[in-house]
Amino acid sequence: MQNNATRRDYDLAELNKEATFGGMGREKARDVPQIDLTDFENRKAEIADQLWAASTEIGFFQLVNHGIPQSQIDEAFEMTARFFDLSQEVKGKYPLGKGTNAGWEYKAQVRPSTGTADNKESYQITLPRMASLWPTGGELPGFKAVMLAFERANWALGMKVLSCFGMKLGFAPDFFTDAHDPMSPEYQSTLRLIHYLPMVNAKPEDFSGWRAGAHTDFDCLTLLHQRVGQGGLQLCPGKEATSGDLEWTDVPPLPGVVTCNIGDMLMRWSDDQLQSTLHRVRMPRQDEYLGPRYSLPFFCQANKDAVIQGPGKKYDPITAHDYLQQRIAANSL
Repeated sequence: MQNNATRRDYDLAELNKEATFGGMGREKARDVPQIDLTDFENRKAEIADQLWAASTEIGFFQLVNHGIPQSQIDEAFEMTARFFDLSQEVKGKYPLGKGTNAGWEYKAQVRPSTGTADNKESYQITLPRMASLWPTGGELPGFKAVMLAFERANWALGMKVLSCFGMKLGFAPDFFTDAHDPMSPEYQSTLRLIHYLPMVNAKPEDFSGWRAGAHTDFDCLTLLHQRVGQGGLQLCPGKEATSGDLEWTDVPPLPGVVTCNIGDMLMRWSDDQLQSTLHRVRMPRQDEYLGPRYSLPFFCQANKDAVIQGPGKKYDPITAHDYLQQRIAANSL
């Protein structure tokens, strides 16, 4: 839990709110809506209604029959494990640059909810910023090709989901696709490879707390791939995320399922009709799998020059670049 002596004030209301979420809270079983994307074009209006209901009622949902082959997801996880098995010396050649959201970092992300660094390492892929940040073919053959294909598959899926929200908000067709244009040098959507460190020689007290502290995401939409058998993700519905004793729901990894949550950027873009989802990764329990945990989130983050303002103009306009930089700066050492 965050020590009040280390609490700081943030420029964004979202972060000051997040800084109150450091408590353990309680656990509560909930049904996580599963939304079937089969025959997407013909069923788009129906799917949009289901996505809207899930996002306004519970705040998170899972996609099935989403179009990304399980073989491609498995391949991405295998490459992820290989990357993190590289030596610290090799990974250190590709460091995360301040404010870039590209490159490798180790125990560097600090959550306002806890005031401490998450127990993980990660590698961020943000395409226009990847010059000199890819491991060489000699170090990790095939890595770049696998990750570029996986990045684009997730982008395409994210745009399908965002097009449904655009429809419900009354925006023009392809509004969000244009705002996340990967051909633009202003593109800043990110594929993130995460390695939560294994529990080695753990003491009883090590099983309390979090591998990643409670937070909401900066982006419009997060698509999360989890590896079966490596659980720990917990979510709290956005509308229930008020300070105090929050109620958390375990979301175990399932094959063929992509778990999604709304981020702060889309909450603002929707004039708060869509609520960003508070989530965290708890420590494993002593009777659970204690090895490394890998996850692959894709963050649909609007291009730097996109202007965020909802249809009702509840908030002043802000560019996605300015918004995201404030969030990154607040979560770094």
